[in-house]
Order: sequence, then C-alpha cells, then structure tokens
Amino acid sequence: MASKTFPAAGGRKTALWCGAACAALLATGARAADTAPAAAPAAAAPTAEDNTAVEQLIITSQRETRSAVAMEAQQIQRVLPGASPLKAIQFLPGVIYRTADPWGNNEQNLSLFVHGFSTQQLGYTLDNVPLGDQAYGNYNGLSVSRAVSSENVSRVTLSSGAGSLGVASTSNLGGAIETFSRDPSAERGFNLRQTLGSYDTTRTFVRFDSGEMAGGFKGYVSYLRQDAKAWDFDGHQRGHQVNLKLVREGEHGDLTFYADWQMKVEPNEDATARGNQQTAAAQNFMPYTRAFIYPDLAGCTANLTGGPGTPPPSQGNNFSNCFSAAQREDILSYIKYAWRPTETLTWTNQVYYHYNFGRGIVAGPVNTAGLPGLFATYYPNLVVGSTTSAATLTNIVNLFGGTGYAVRTTEYRINRPGALSTVEWTLGDHQIKGGFWFEHNEPAQQRAWYPMTKENNNLSPYDVPRGKKVLTQYAAEFFTNDIQLHLQDQWRITPQLLLQAGFKSSLQDATGKFPINQQNLPTVAVPVHYPTGSITSNKWFLPQLGLLWDATENEQVFVNVQQNMRQFIPYGAGSGFYGFSPWSLGTQAAFDLFKQTVKPETSWTYEAGLRTRHDVNWGPITGVDGQINGYIVKFSNRLLNIAPYNFINPAPAILANVGDVTTKGVDVAGTLKFGQHFQLYNAVSYSEAKYDQDYQSGTTLVNGVSTPVTVATGGKYVPLMPKWMNKTIARFNYGAFDAQISGDYVGKRYVTYLNDLSVKSMMLVDLQAGYTFDMADKGFVKGLRVTANVTNLFDKKGVSTAGVTSNSGGYTAFPQAPRMGFVTVSADF
Repeated sequence: MASKTFPAAGGRKTALWCGAACAALLATGARAADTAPAAAPAAAAPTAEDNTAVEQLIITSQRETRSAVAMEAQQIQRVLPGASPLKAIQFLPGVIYRTADPWGNNEQNLSLFVHGFSTQQLGYTLDNVPLGDQAYGNYNGLSVSRAVSSENVSRVTLSSGAGSLGVASTSNLGGAIETFSRDPSAERGFNLRQTLGSYDTTRTFVRFDSGEMAGGFKGYVSYLRQDAKAWDFDGHQRGHQVNLKLVREGEHGDLTFYADWQMKVEPNEDATARGNQQTAAAQNFMPYTRAFIYPDLAGCTANLTGGPGTPPPSQGNNFSNCFSAAQREDILSYIKYAWRPTETLTWTNQVYYHYNFGRGIVAGPVNTAGLPGLFATYYPNLVVGSTTSAATLTNIVNLFGGTGYAVRTTEYRINRPGALSTVEWTLGDHQIKGGFWFEHNEPAQQRAWYPMTKENNNLSPYDVPRGKKVLTQYAAEFFTNDIQLHLQDQWRITPQLLLQAGFKSSLQDATGKFPINQQNLPTVAVPVHYPTGSITSNKWFLPQLGLLWDATENEQVFVNVQQNMRQFIPYGAGSGFYGFSPWSLGTQAAFDLFKQTVKPETSWTYEAGLRTRHDVNWGPITGVDGQINGYIVKFSNRLLNIAPYNFINPAPAILANVGDVTTKGVDVAGTLKFGQHFQLYNAVSYSEAKYDQDYQSGTTLVNGVSTPVTVATGGKYVPLMPKWMNKTIARFNYGAFDAQISGDYVGKRYVTYLNDLSVKSMMLVDLQAGYTFDMADKGFVKGLRVTANVTNLFDKKGVSTAGVTSNSGGYTAFPQAPRMGFVTVSADF
C-alpha cells in the first residue's frame, strides 16, 4: 500500500501511514487524540470481499508530536466479542491490563499501568466527555464499559506519557485513553449478536440503525444484556445497557446527541491475603481463589465455626464471606454541535450530564477485623465484660438478625453536569486551538449496616437492602468545581516541519462535609472525626511543546515535553473512603495541616520517537511499519497514605508527599506484512520506574528516645509495573475465513514497596477464528458471521491482579481466570 496523504493545517500535506482499517478515518478527516472532534464512522458489516485482505492490527497516528496508537472496532471485537475497550488496549505498547474476568469488565480487580502510572493517574474520555479516573467506587465518572456498549465502540486511542491538552481530566498524569462511539449508519439496518460460552455465558446485543431520516438525521438504538457465571463460585455477572445516538450533518455544522443507560451487578470474590497480610494462626491457608458461599445459605451459617458470628480461625484473613457484589446504575448523555461558519473556523460546544447511584454490598461475619469494637461504639449497651466476650458477640449476632452475618453497604452517588467548548481556527500556516472544560459535581458516599434477615431482603447479592438500618457509620457529601483551560498553536514551519506549543490550566475547588460523622468509643484517647472544609488547588500554567518532522517520505521523528497535574480527590482511589483523600484524615487539625503543606501530584514527561513505514520486496515480506519511542517521566509530590484511618483502632491518618518517581523506558512496536493475507505484530516494552527517596513513617523508641522510622524506598522499583512486556498478534485472512492468535507477556512484578516479594511473569495466549458467510441474494439476511474465541488458551494459573498492602512481607492477590471458550453469531438484516 502506498503512503496516504491528506490536507493538514493551513492546507499543507502530512502523511498518515496505516492499513485498510484507516479508510473510514481518511474518508471523514477524523483524527486521532486531541485532533479528533468526532468519532470515525463504523465500518460496514463485513463481507467476503472485505476479508480478502487483512486490515491493520494497530494504527499509529502520524499527526501527533507524541506517541499515539489506536485500535479500531473490528480488532477490539476480535480480542473477545463484548470486550472492554480498556481490555483491548492491553496489546498496545507500554500497557499492562489485568482482570480476573475475560472481558475486562470487573472493576474491583482491574489493574492498569501505562509507563509506570496506575489506573487513577490516567485520563479517560468517551467522545470527549470525561469519565473520571476509573477507580473502584469512583466519585467523578464511570467505567468505559458502563458508558458505551463494546459493540458500539468505533476506536480507542492511547496517548501514552502525555495526553493532549484538551483531554477533560483531573487525573491525567501519565497519558490519556480516549474512546469514541460509532456513528449511525447511512443505511437502515438491524444487527443481532449472540454470544454463548463457558460458565453459562450469554450475551445478547441488538442494534437498529434508522438510516437517513427526514431533516438529515440518522440514528441508532441498541440494547445489551449479559449474564455470565463466575468461574470459581456461584455468582452471576448481570447487566443491561441501552445506547442511543442521533447525528445530523449540516452544511455549516454537525449536531450529535448521545444517551446511555446501564444497570449491572458484579458479584465479587475477595483478594487472597498472602505473607504477613494473613494471620499468624493461618499462615498456611492461602487458597488460590477466595470465593463467596452464596447461594448456599446453610453453608454460610455452617462456616461460622469459630464461635458466635466468627469464621474458622484456621482461615484467618482468608475466610469466605456469604456474598459480596458491586451494584451500579448510570445515566450518561451529551449533546454536541460543531459549527463551521467558515472553512477555516470550527467552534464545537458540548454539554453533558451523568448521574450514578450504586453500592458495594458485603454480607460478612460480625466478628472479623475487630468489628465488635465498631458496633460497640454505636451500641455500648451490648458489651458484656469485653467487646469480644461470647455474651457480647451473641448480643451483636442478635442485633443483626441472628444469622451471624451483617450486611454492609458503601453507597455512592454521582451528580455531575458539565460543558466543553473548543475553537479551532486555521490561519495560514497556523492551526490555533483553544477551549475550556467546566464540571460541577455533587458526589456523596455513606456506609450503612443492615441486619441479614429474609424479612429485610438481604439474602442476595443482586438486591438492594430495603430493611431498617442497624446503623449508618458515616455519610459524606462533596461539592467540586473543575475548570480546565487550554490554548495551543500548531505551526507548519515548512512542509516537513510542524511545531506545536501550548499550555493548559487545571483549577479545582472542592468542599466536603459530613451530615453523619464517625463515632468513637469513650476509651479512645484521640477521637477521630472526619473533617469539614474546602481545598482549592490551581495550576495555571502546565506547558506542552512538541515537534514533528517528516524526515523522509517514509519516516517521521517526533519530540514532546509536557507537564501534567492530578487533583486531590474526595474518595475512590481504589479503596473507598479510606483511600487517598484529605477528608479521610480523621481530625480537623490534620486536614488544616494538609491544606498548608501538601501539594498535588505533578509530572514532567519527555518523549522522542521515530515512525516508519515501507513497502518492501523481501521475499515473503511485503511491508514493514512501526514506531520506536523513548521516554523519561519525572513524577513529583507522590501522595502516600502512610497511616490510613482504621475504624477498628482509631487514630488520625497521615497523607503526605513522600518524594519523586523517575521512570525511563523504551517501546518498540512494528508490523510485518506478508502479502495481502497475513500480518505479524509485535511490541516490546522496557520500563524502569524507581522511587527517588526514602520516606519517614512514624517513630519508634531507640534506647528510650523517640526516633523516626525510615522506609527505605529510595532506589526501589514501583510495585506492579514490570520491567519487560511483550505483545504479539498474528493474523490471517483468506476469503471468508480469518483467524488470530495473540500473546500478552507480562514480566515479574514486585508487590511490596521494598521489593522483597514479587509475582512471577506470565504469558497469556488467546485464539480467535471467524467465518463470514456470503449472503448475496440470500433474502432479508444481509450479513452473517460466526466467531469462536478461546481465552487463556494454555490454561495458565497465577496472579492476575495484585494489591500492594505493605512495605514488605505481604500482599493480596486475585487469581487468573482459566481457559474459556465462546461462540458468537452476528447477523445483519
């Protein structure tokens, strides 16, 4: 395939080297990353003719001064029909993505790292609408899978290291992941997809495209239902989702309306405690999976062999709960108008609204982790002798309905409207772009405890507790206002040289209050109460400078430097309200000190790379394209929850800046083309992310003198981020048949801050094969395709996701899902 060109800013030409999958992008002038105002149209239903040549597996953007790679709709569905867009990007260079389910939809146990930055340090959008930081128990967004059905995704783009200035995010320290929904088809049609597979999986997706309607409108509406049994316990991941999109393309502007409703329940298994995270009496009990017991309610009761409401002491921290689940319901909508008063000026305005109501629900024994002390705080008359006496435990069991279990809910609410406005103006050799993003959010969270009785409808992970609460432990309300401004100039200095310079401003005002505050036992020396107050954190100048040089017709050199900042959060950094939040500090004095002394996390990213694309005649090899890029990231003001608040042994928490992290790495990714029918893609990544300093954690007595305790993290590797990763995809197409084998290698990962423990490397291999039937002259069926997928082909066992819970000696782990098989039938009418 010859190099393709299209007009750049100011009427110049620039190269875009990609495969057939780029056709839709080129046809509409859609662009990757921040230059893409709208999603590219989805490709037409596959036909036998479409499959005579294999499409490009990974698309490398040629218009960016930073590394930007994308995966399109067909390849996402080949990973696994219905896969999360975040799951799909695991094959992009520099990315590690792991979950304990094959679709990548389970939010409790996902692990995502890009160039040393974790899930909550990246930015995420759907059609430019901010999706928050993707934390479990999120306060300012929702997962990509809940925002759009996988089948309606057009493409997903990763800007690793430095996201574009216009990405609407308060967490974008290390890059941005932008997802775009497909546009409606110009022709009327109906698509039905049905997936069946391992562990009683059934996924049904239907979509109706209206085609061109009166007034120039076209649209679609889709419905999704998924029900999949957990592979290691009797719980079902269930969900419903509706997407609606309307588009009107006018002479002077395009109007887009999008709406999403979803409701799902994800039963969760607990992580297995390992090392010193397990009790001394149960060091040898570390099961591969830690499943819940439901629906065996008799088994739930029978498991309390340690006394009233007490699990077996031999299981320690790895006891089984009766059940646990994440329940989520979201409404997300936006309306956007891109006005083009002249050929050189586009003004795009977009308003959106997101409402979420959900909860995490756990039915667990009443006598674990010191819970009797918490309950005695609110019901001191229950105590007989001590909070752990048999009489006291019997009283607590009776308080919670007599089963020995209590139902705990962490209840969430998100209520956030927002607006984005962007102006693009081409002025000679300059393309000037500027705009703002504003969001007002009123998130809330409360923790409540219910009795576990049939009368109160608490005997299922799929139901909302409706009985009378035993107690509300706390209730928090927050009010956040986020403003982001950006301005940049893209200057075509010569036909071969492009300079991009700009900056953004990130401004936030956040206020928290507690209508119901944490209570304390009378014996507590320092009572802990969550603080009330506001924090304003403004960074007016976050610069970005980039250079793009077309060195030859087939090679591009890019250089980029950018500063980013992550704002403080009310809650939700992976561990609920006990996470990295100033409002979890436990005393007003600690909160006030935090405001005076602690700075938001920031990063400087330096990146340079080379892109190349050649048609060659090297025997069977007919084409070579790829990218190599090196980067250095300086991450400053790292926040660490040195002493998290613990309601069992109350004491003020410590949340502080503990130094810097330096990350250095190289990504090398390329595709070899063997004629029209075979491609081999491989990406090798090396990353070295290390802490720059030690930090202080409390004091200890040495010869009667209080001495600071030093945690020697300086020079240690950042946990969970492997040094080596390798991604491989081999794809074959011939006529109506296509097949793909993919491998994802993740190297050894440290799981403690002091690097004394690690989990071994793992190579996961998936297999896909499909056949597209020739439906010409077959009546009302216009397209028919059958696809088979096998995940974890070699049935590897090991750790999928680990949790860093200690400086040394212990961690928590989720298991790797076993081999599973799925068959999907897709029909177009």
